[in-house]
Amino acid sequence: MGFDGIPRKAFDFYKELEADNTREHWHAHKADYDSAVREPMQTLLDELEEEFGPAKLFRPQRDTRFSNDKSPYKTNQGATVGDKGPAGYYLQLDADGLFVGGGFHAFTPDSTAGYRAAVADDKAGPEAQAIVDQLREKGFSLVGERVKTQPRGYSADHPRIELIRYKSLGAEKRIPKTKATGRDVLSTVRDTLRDLRPLVEWLSTHTAT
Repeated sequence: MGFDGIPRKAFDFYKELEADNTREHWHAHKADYDSAVREPMQTLLDELEEEFGPAKLFRPQRDTRFSNDKSPYKTNQGATVGDKGPAGYYLQLDADGLFVGGGFHAFTPDSTAGYRAAVADDKAGPEAQAIVDQLREKGFSLVGERVKTQPRGYSADHPRIELIRYKSLGAEKRIPKTKATGRDVLSTVRDTLRDLRPLVEWLSTHTAT
């Protein structure tokens, strides 16, 4: 059976979980999670894998070992798509709709250093800036950990200092729940990932360690 959109119950499920994030509530509504969240999201990922690569749903339980917040469950369903080393795509469903994004997370200082050196490079850097500018024109927001001042070794007046300040970089766009309940959202998600492809490929090339 093909993907037919995200059921409205999925968004209601997370709204209710935000209000009552307990194991008792979860187990009482686990059937809703399975039918309205997990199964539709897995079907969506299956539709995307041929073009964008292997996809994986995140587990719904939170890792609370090192957190002051002991809420047992995530109030969103996340997934990764693609296998391009340090860079890739991600999807997230929550009470308000879907997030579609792409980028890289710096797992080591070397990956951040490689990213910054590429942004500062006279050839690779302008390519990155052009990609980012185009994504912004299409309504994407830039996300990622960044420093407030210039990193060591870079001038504050560097023409791409705003990008150099990032330690990890991504771009994402929200699809509101009003547009996520029909089969058309598959085309929307696919087109959004295609828009993100130049960024993911640039990051995959320039942040490998």
